[in-house]
Amino acid sequence: MSGELPSSLKYATIWLLLGALVFVGFQWREHEAKKASFSAKGGVIEIRRGDDGHYHWPGTLNGRAVDFLVDTGATGVAIPAELAKKLGLEGEGTVHSSTAGGRVSGQVVRADLVLDGGVRVERLRMVALPDLDGPLLGMDVLGRLHWQQQDGALRVDLRPNAASR
Repeated sequence: MSGELPSSLKYATIWLLLGALVFVGFQWREHEAKKASFSAKGGVIEIRRGDDGHYHWPGTLNGRAVDFLVDTGATGVAIPAELAKKLGLEGEGTVHSSTAGGRVSGQVVRADLVLDGGVRVERLRMVALPDLDGPLLGMDVLGRLHWQQQDGALRVDLRPNAASR
């Protein structure tokens, strides 16, 4: 018996390596696209529309990384009930909401929200909804900021006196 590996094992190894390279390439591309879609310089945040046609604002809830979908049609921040459970958020009552999918019931919860670029809200009231795909950033936060949407970009100006510009 020679010290060579069977040819089928060689081919399997080559295919596994090629698959791993393709996977890493796609992960790198996604990482670079997210980096290019969000920037914060001198108190101005710019979020470029993603491949899905929406604006995504990275941040944290109680220190856990979260990717918020910016939803100017939402009154308040809403998170999936499963995320609220993972974060150990205590329900403060039930609320009924009208959504694009109809009426739903959810739990009122509170968490510390930090958005990349420097936006912070402590103990923000939000609704944990079942069957929600991901966290939504609503007008209860966006309404406190000076922002505009133009040319596929959402620009948020955090500089003092931004509203008077």
